[in-house]
Amino acid sequence: MTIDERLERLTDRHEALAQSVEMLRDTVHETSANIAEVSANVAQTDRTVAALSGLIEKTLDAVGILAESVKSHERRLELIEGNA
Repeated sequence: MTIDERLERLTDRHEALAQSVEMLRDTVHETSANIAEVSANVAQTDRTVAALSGLIEKTLDAVGILAESVKSHERRLELIEGNA
């Protein structure tokens, strides 16, 4: 193999390597953008879950209050029916 052939082979390899690096750079850039988007979605999901958790807690408190009210009314009805 002559020096010219070796240089041509090295040049071909260099070009292939340069193309591979460019493709890798583009892939890394796209992946970084995707990670940023996913991170934003996760943050939004966390905020939504926190808000829903607060609403569920308030709902459970309200249901508890209603249950106590129902029990109180039932006791009153039982007293009224027992005295009638």
